[in-house]
Amino acid sequence: MFSKFPRRIYTVKELLAARKSLEEGYKHQLKVVGSPVFKRKAEEILSFIKAADYYDFVRTYIRKISEISGLSQLREAEATIWLNDIVLENTFDGARFIVQKAEQMKDYIDGKEYYRRGELAAVRKSIVFLEKLVKSIEDETLRVKCEETLRQWREARIV
Repeated sequence: MFSKFPRRIYTVKELLAARKSLEEGYKHQLKVVGSPVFKRKAEEILSFIKAADYYDFVRTYIRKISEISGLSQLREAEATIWLNDIVLENTFDGARFIVQKAEQMKDYIDGKEYYRRGELAAVRKSIVFLEKLVKSIEDETLRVKCEETLRQWREARIV
């Protein structure tokens, strides 16, 4: 039996409880909250995450993906990713973004720097995800789109 995962991860006590629960193997039942169009696009993105065998990683650290009209971001205290429509336009970049934020959440729970320089490490992990995803896609049209997203991220100066 797993220790109870806290409702929020804000205090040191809550952070330690979350860490203990995850160390025991706890995985979230990942929820997608938003409009029907948002949910459909998010499920497509999650299908790519599953194809690259990253779904368990994402649901280990992320509890919910919520539609928002503002900036897409990780809400650490809630283990939630807020996504806007812009992130959903390119499903491969949307999948990459979710993996990046899951890596940042992992670092947050592990007590590592998860922003600034920590965000660069998370971006690198998301590029490794795209590399794996490209190899798992059989449809030529989709593979080309994924390769283009990967090329753009490899060429980015921040990485």
